[in-house]
Amino acid sequence: MKNVLKGVAQVALLCALALISNYISTLFSLPLPGSIIGLMILFCLLQFNVLRIEWVELGADLLLAELLLFFIPSAVGIIQYQSLLITNGLQILVVVIVGTIMIMASSGLAAKKIAIMRRKS
Repeated sequence: MKNVLKGVAQVALLCALALISNYISTLFSLPLPGSIIGLMILFCLLQFNVLRIEWVELGADLLLAELLLFFIPSAVGIIQYQSLLITNGLQILVVVIVGTIMIMASSGLAAKKIAIMRRKS
């Protein structure tokens, strides 16, 4: 029961950070979405030990475990644009596949560089 409450509190903290970062993005009319600003703020808070990883780890793990659920509204929303998929479906598919390959490749290369840097240290 204690872990459940701790996880809920940590998810609430992450949600509050998301709301604050969205507000900052809107308030200052920034070209970055609030989610990206929130990630940068969270990264800085963790890097400078203002926020300890233990304070958000369980909540972040809970959100990551249920990540697939966050994509369901997007997938259902695509059904509304059937005519767009019929006319531009192949182009959209190519963009999605190329984008996925690029993200996988860049993530792999970044992980490889980090692993090499850690071995040298």
